[in-house]
Amino acid sequence: MNSNASEHVSSVPHSESVDLAALADYAPGSVVSRAIASNQAGSITLFAFDAGQELSEHSAPYDAVVQVLDGQPELIVGGRSIRPSAGQIVVMPAGVPHAVRAHQRFKMLLTMLRGATNADK
Repeated sequence: MNSNASEHVSSVPHSESVDLAALADYAPGSVVSRAIASNQAGSITLFAFDAGQELSEHSAPYDAVVQVLDGQPELIVGGRSIRPSAGQIVVMPAGVPHAVRAHQRFKMLLTMLRGATNADK
């Protein structure tokens, strides 16, 4: 792949309306992920968490935006618990430790923003 800024990888049809939540099904005892789009500016990934699943605490070098599509996750961001509902978003700053817990099934869209971070400003 070359470094052309307009290059774009997508797993969904372009210029069409798509039911986002339907692109990833729940799977018993699993976290299902599907890459939606990716380019130099960032990536968009759909996740479906079954109840009881989690992503352990970690940090990312880029700001990330979580958009809840279904259910209600628990996000731990910088040691603080946040419980967003469907239709709500949470911005997780670059370099801040965070974790994701599914007390119930939920789906979320994760957008990684690979531009300037707070540390660069």
